[in-house]
Amino acid sequence: MATLAPKNFEADKKFAEILHGKDTSKTGMSAWIQKSADAQQVAVDGYFKHWDGKTDQETETARLEDYSSLTKHYYNLVTDFYEYGWGSSFHFSRYYPGEAFRQATARHEHYLALKMGIKDKMKVLDVGCGVGGPAREISRFTGCSVVGLNNNDYQIERATHYAKKQGLDHKLSFVKGDFMQMDFEPESFDAVYAIEATVHAPVLEGVYGEIYKVLKPGGVFGVYEWVMTDAYDENNAEHRKIAYGIEVGDGIPKMFKRQVAEDALKKVGFQIEFERDLADVGDEIPWWYPLSGDWRYVQSVGDLYTFCRTSNFGRKLTTGAVGLMEKLGIAPKGSSKVTAALEDAAVYLVEGGRQKLFTPMMLYVVRKPLN
Repeated sequence: MATLAPKNFEADKKFAEILHGKDTSKTGMSAWIQKSADAQQVAVDGYFKHWDGKTDQETETARLEDYSSLTKHYYNLVTDFYEYGWGSSFHFSRYYPGEAFRQATARHEHYLALKMGIKDKMKVLDVGCGVGGPAREISRFTGCSVVGLNNNDYQIERATHYAKKQGLDHKLSFVKGDFMQMDFEPESFDAVYAIEATVHAPVLEGVYGEIYKVLKPGGVFGVYEWVMTDAYDENNAEHRKIAYGIEVGDGIPKMFKRQVAEDALKKVGFQIEFERDLADVGDEIPWWYPLSGDWRYVQSVGDLYTFCRTSNFGRKLTTGAVGLMEKLGIAPKGSSKVTAALEDAAVYLVEGGRQKLFTPMMLYVVRKPLN
């Protein structure tokens, strides 16, 4: 079992205010260039100290033990880039011919809510809620109330801002917390979901166990889990390089295989009702197309806005621009290092997808027994 991180929420909040400022109305690049240079350097140093190319047991253990700080620093560094390039729902989706990017994103969230049976008036927990994109969509789709849990103060501020702006603050709330040691009362939620978030846990039994604890008996948990597939071989140098590239560019202490996730769910007491790798169902358009640079997959004129930022060409253009802005003193120092890590992550995500070594959407729908 990993060592749990000490809670110092007040210090976290103060650091986020220093780094990002108190104005939560700015997004994307306009928010990014106004970061505090000194605080940005602290975040860069705090994150990249763990990434030196090593994958030995001692190095991986250090990353796992520092899971909370590592994740907080990562999202302090990349949230503005994510919103700029991807939108407010930080996840991949399946894509159908003729379906626009934003439509696919919403459908992916609707599908999870449907499979889980989320309904009006349910109290639902979103574990690792990001800036609240899925919470807003699922609440509108089902009528449920959602509590978003996040260990990054900046993302909580962004999520709260969006909820109020869109008139959903009576249905949504966002709270600070560590998903390895939740502060909610036991058996207080009708349903819990996590979308590509629990991958940041150092031990899956830990986060799944906390989810089990806060669910009411008979409650349902649905998760799109990031895992390496059964085809992945930890001892294959090429495979490990791909996994490491995903880890360093996505703030993940350690990528686990599919079986690890399944075993962890069962070990904490969940009954698996549905499981399927939605990245491997024969889709004509692959989940990794927005990162690929392959124009044939663009479905609409509107998609060009996203594709030109997320494709390999767009990422290289952004990386070059960020490097220039950093040299000119417009962007905070360390920004080019962050964009380089994101660029590498995109490359390895695509390669992991092409070789079917990795999936961002291993869907599990599980239930807590009544007794």
